[in-house]
Amino acid sequence: MKTVITELLGIEYPVIQGGMAWVGTAELAAAVSEAGGLGIIGAGGAPASWVEEQIHKVKEKTDKPFGVNLMLLNPEADTIAELLVKEEVKVVTTGAGNPEKYMEEWKKAGVRVIPVVASTALAKRMEKAGADAVIAEGTESGGHIGETTTMALVPQVVDAVNIPVIAAGGIADGRGMAAAFMLGAKAIQMGTIFVASKESIVSEAYKNKVIKAKDIDTKVTGRTTGHPVRCLRNQQTREYLKLEQAGASFEELEKLTLGGLRKAVVDGDVIHGSVMAGQIAGLVKDSRSCKEIIEGICREMKNVVLSQAENIGR
Repeated sequence: MKTVITELLGIEYPVIQGGMAWVGTAELAAAVSEAGGLGIIGAGGAPASWVEEQIHKVKEKTDKPFGVNLMLLNPEADTIAELLVKEEVKVVTTGAGNPEKYMEEWKKAGVRVIPVVASTALAKRMEKAGADAVIAEGTESGGHIGETTTMALVPQVVDAVNIPVIAAGGIADGRGMAAAFMLGAKAIQMGTIFVASKESIVSEAYKNKVIKAKDIDTKVTGRTTGHPVRCLRNQQTREYLKLEQAGASFEELEKLTLGGLRKAVVDGDVIHGSVMAGQIAGLVKDSRSCKEIIEGICREMKNVVLSQAENIGR
């Protein structure tokens, strides 16, 4: 499948893995890239030394393009930004902030810069700053989210900018991919389905919770703090929402979730940990390899398009 994004990034399929903290490790990123998509190392709040180690591991596992997601609130963001140039990383996706101060250095080094955006205003600003593309991420996504749905956000961002748009949020099969392309996207980004993949190093408890999830099983916490996060419901989300509704302080709420993602991903504590996942978790029924996921969804998309074309012709 060739699109402007596959040409831009040198990948086989227009499928990008979400830059998920604690989940987007070298193992998953390398597997996605080997399968023809774009694997992403999720820097999250990790130190630069860890990111460097992950980059080296990916390079040992594959010679195909991969990227790093830089969370701009990371205390070592400046160091990681320089590291990406030094290590000749081909692509950087960004979130939780404005990457403009790094743009010039990245562009000079030939790094493809693709910020995640949740509004047309930010998309326009990123285009003006020199972004190669943007990821329009709808509120259906897991983890930190915006307010606008993918269906509403993607076409508005497509109309607002002249650079390619990648759709994210609520996509886990060929129907979702086809819909994204119909909205004007040139590629998709997926996270939740890769969490449950065979190559993902997350705990089996986390994977199983995603696989067993139903359509109504996600909850959004933190709306009152201005930092909404979507997770699968459990004891932690219940306690958080109860405190939030009672008017608890930001500090009290933060204390409840501190280290929560690591608890779920590494320790397998899906009761007290933060089991971040998107609303599309209800469509994830099993654990497949990254190759099976990517090839399957692209094959499904082609079949959906052909089927609908035949229906319209009738």
